[in-house]
Amino acid sequence: MIVAATQFAPVAGDIDANVRTIAGLVRAAGAEGARVVVFAELCLSGYEPSLIRDTPALVLAEDDPRLAPVREACRAVSAAAVVNGPVRTADGRTAVTTLVIGPDGGLLARYDKRHLYGIEEEVFAPGTADGRFALDGVRFALATCYDNRFPELAERAAADDCAVYLASSVLSADNDSFEKVYPVRARDFGLYVVLGNVLGANEDGVGTGRAGAWGPDGERLADAGTDAPGFVLAEVG
Repeated sequence: MIVAATQFAPVAGDIDANVRTIAGLVRAAGAEGARVVVFAELCLSGYEPSLIRDTPALVLAEDDPRLAPVREACRAVSAAAVVNGPVRTADGRTAVTTLVIGPDGGLLARYDKRHLYGIEEEVFAPGTADGRFALDGVRFALATCYDNRFPELAERAAADDCAVYLASSVLSADNDSFEKVYPVRARDFGLYVVLGNVLGANEDGVGTGRAGAWGPDGERLADAGTDAPGFVLAEVG
């Protein structure tokens, strides 16, 4: 199976603009054979916890009509999109949520980030369950940025017969995760690890890109570099 790892600079607080970019990347990656397209943490809103706290309109629902262009793109190219944004929980709070929109435009999975960091703890509710979905016989696990610092998530994914671990993150150039987290999770637990990251300024700093993938041996399979928006493809599973 081919998976695409993406990177772009989200527009802070502009869900419609970010949805257009996401839908375009899904269509482009799907046209090159990707069955799953992975995006960064809070790609729908931009990584702006303070802005999200102060702007209730930025909080989405699972079936939010603003996501229609992404659903249409998934159907058009028969690919799943792994998108992330501020999404309302059943009890009315807000989570850092991954929504997996399937090739038919339906919701394949939801995952709420379990491990919150810094200001996130003031703005968001933590998740309580792991994220899983399957496509074409391949089983996937979901994780979000700081989650990946906790090896037990990847350990549970491997124990649950997942072959691919999808990480939606916001990472700057000085973040050591590129060397000390993602390849280690891949090697220690025999997983393919796929990273979606951001470019551009955000509340955490400046995204450095380098979206891509690692094989079960911990070696890089694909690296999108630090400059240009777009995606890279990796064979996984």
